Amino acid sequence: MKDRVHSARSGGLETATMARARHNAPAMPIPKNVTFVTFDVYGTLIDWETGIYDAFAKEAARDGVEIDRSVLIPMFHEIEREIEGGSYELYAEVLRRTAIEIAKRLDWALEPSRSGFLPDSVQRWMPFKESAVQLQKLGKKYKLGLLSNIDDKLLGQTRRHIGIDFDLVVTAQQVRSYKPEPPHFTECARRMGGKRGWVHVAASHYHDVAPCVKQRVPVIWVNRNKETLDSSQKKPTAEVTNLKEAAKLLGIT
Repeated sequence: MKDRVHSARSGGLETATMARARHNAPAMPIPKNVTFVTFDVYGTLIDWETGIYDAFAKEAARDGVEIDRSVLIPMFHEIEREIEGGSYELYAEVLRRTAIEIAKRLDWALEPSRSGFLPDSVQRWMPFKESAVQLQKLGKKYKLGLLSNIDDKLLGQTRRHIGIDFDLVVTAQQVRSYKPEPPHFTECARRMGGKRGWVHVAASHYHDVAPCVKQRVPVIWVNRNKETLDSSQKKPTAEVTNLKEAAKLLGIT
């Protein structure tokens, strides 16, 4: 039956046309009655690219090596994604392995025993200036949550910089998986008792926007780096350049 595929979600069969329509469906609109707003953390609330660059620059300087940020950051994202796509391991280890591979590609003779400099630096990755203020405003109107590709311990270090409580936190360590895989989102929906009233806010199209559109979760893309999408990439519910604009879409002034 070439025109039918099995649908695990419905427990039955759906036509190939139905499957294509579901795959190509537009992003869900922002609900009229938003109750829960979740956020990605690194890149959305935390300026991790600056933190990553500062950590590499400081460690490399010990060996007289200069780091070019414009080379480092794309390389970091590429290697991190490759490692996360394998068998699950703690994010601290992902960072160590990423540091070793980057050093190798840059012809920097970094001893593997020194690779802990990168996970050790997470505690010094600072929020964007707008993060605390906008979260405080949103927290007065909605329940707030975090969905992050991170370990519980490392996230605890980061949350000290944010200074507010969250109603829900889902980490990679808890679900033993990394976004864009579904477990963060399915676990979030399970804890909330469903997807009604939920909006997700994130800076990464790859890790958050694409899976949200696929799972029919309204998503606001905080496109800080002014990326452009090609025709094959899923469009978000809305696109903004900062958290203040995202909050405005959610009725916060």
